[in-house]
Amino acid sequence: MAAPQVIAPSRAPSGSPAAGVQHVNVRHSSGFTVIGNHLAQHPDLSLLAIGLAAHIQSLPTGARIGIKFLTARFPESEARITAALKELEAAGYLHRIRLRLPDGRVVTRTTSYNQPNATAPAPAVPPAPRRQPPPPIPAEARHRAAANLLAGLRRHAPQLTLSAHDIAELAPEVTAWLDRDVHPATIRHALTSDLPASVRRPAGLVRNRLTAHLPPPLPDTTEPAVPLQDCDRCDRVFRAPEPGHCRDCRTDESANRQPVRAG
Repeated sequence: MAAPQVIAPSRAPSGSPAAGVQHVNVRHSSGFTVIGNHLAQHPDLSLLAIGLAAHIQSLPTGARIGIKFLTARFPESEARITAALKELEAAGYLHRIRLRLPDGRVVTRTTSYNQPNATAPAPAVPPAPRRQPPPPIPAEARHRAAANLLAGLRRHAPQLTLSAHDIAELAPEVTAWLDRDVHPATIRHALTSDLPASVRRPAGLVRNRLTAHLPPPLPDTTEPAVPLQDCDRCDRVFRAPEPGHCRDCRTDESANRQPVRAG
């Protein structure tokens, strides 16, 4: 005779609810993350955003959480992960700022909050020091440099041997060239090249060349700064007039759109 089969469910322990979730809790001693109920039971966040916030809070400091990394880690699409990150930013669980490192690179610093909009710690990377403009060269030093240049002309062109009186009078003319960022070697070349076979008045020739060939001041090449943007795909910081994708992501998209030819 076969043994009877028990098909009726076992009786719930006394005091347990008849339906709903049952918990079996074991205390963790290592490898755990504390998640507040304000996040786990958030009334407005999507389930993906809640799970993504829990994942980010479990990561060590310095871990990469760009959209490319998260897309490679999870099966959700890039668009869904992007939307979830924006949900967390709007709810105060994430905050992103741009920082300029001492070597000039610009990076995105993402801060994760286990309490929405908590006070963030001071950034570990100090702002890059501002480059100070070079101090102006004293007038005495500029006059001395101009006089030395004029006195040394005879080493390159003996017919341009000048007297001490001529050098004192011509030094301000040379200083005008130096003030316009003209290199001394360029000034020397302008004065000693293509000389006539005979120079009767060297001071007059030098004065004429200094005044007739004085170059204009350098134009202002300062261009308007292009704003910094965060790549919508990989969170890399790049310069562009409008938000969008960085150059590498645009290249990847272009390669993916190319048709595959049948063999």
